[in-house]
Amino acid sequence: MIETSEFGSTGHRSTRVIFGAAALGAMNQARADAVLETLIEYGINHIDTAASYGESELRIGPWMREHRARFFLASKTGDRTYGAARDSIHRSLERLRTDRIDLIQMHNLVDEKEWEIALGPGGALEAMVEARSQGLVRFIGVTGHGTRVAAMHLRSLERFAFDSVLFPYNYTMLGIAPYAADVEALIKHCRERGVATQTIKSAARRRWRDSGQEPQERKFSWYQPLRERDAIRRAVHFVLSRPGLFLNSSSDATILGAILEAASEPAVAPDRAAMEADVAQYAMEPLFIPGVSDTI
Repeated sequence: MIETSEFGSTGHRSTRVIFGAAALGAMNQARADAVLETLIEYGINHIDTAASYGESELRIGPWMREHRARFFLASKTGDRTYGAARDSIHRSLERLRTDRIDLIQMHNLVDEKEWEIALGPGGALEAMVEARSQGLVRFIGVTGHGTRVAAMHLRSLERFAFDSVLFPYNYTMLGIAPYAADVEALIKHCRERGVATQTIKSAARRRWRDSGQEPQERKFSWYQPLRERDAIRRAVHFVLSRPGLFLNSSSDATILGAILEAASEPAVAPDRAAMEADVAQYAMEPLFIPGVSDTI
């Protein structure tokens, strides 16, 4: 079984691996049900989805009728205004077939103008706080991509007491010194304030290349993941060997088994030489580079 840890100050002990339900976005119900049953097998007790993840909420909904009590259920809204975010939250509740979402998150809140709108008067945060007061959601978080996200999360936490944050964390991303410094500052801040720290893109190899210079494979995610099991294990252990971090699984469900198997083992931090060997062998690159590729 996979280790659990306190999810910030929520009072919930979540499995260190959180199921990233973007993986269900394009699946039929039968295939989604099979993937969700895998979570039971490994003891996963935390699911993370979003209004924008295709059919993900709809695939989870029927399954929640039987299994709701065993999961901490999180979703997200990408809307920035009060009215749109309120409607998004109610729609997610309907699609998920539940009367309460445990964690509602602002999706990818990094852009400066969107940040001002979402956290300002008449912004999405007001809808989230209202939903919490109505008992429709329990906790409120914020997520993001890119190299500016950690710094923006720190600003968000100064504006509002979010219960969780989510950001990219892997070996190649932390090779970008300014980003690594921002991440360390964010983790320290979250640890001091009891904010849950979720990570994404642990098993990312690089962005897809369409140059025709290498065999093409089916694309189940916007980025190319690692596929070799030992490399996935090292990538997973790179995250989980650090106490307090949660790992959100890939949107590519074909590597979910390898991630869960790796997470079921004691997490031993891989040495730098092994990680550098993976970078060289698999031509790994950061998904986000300042001034080059800082968005999805």
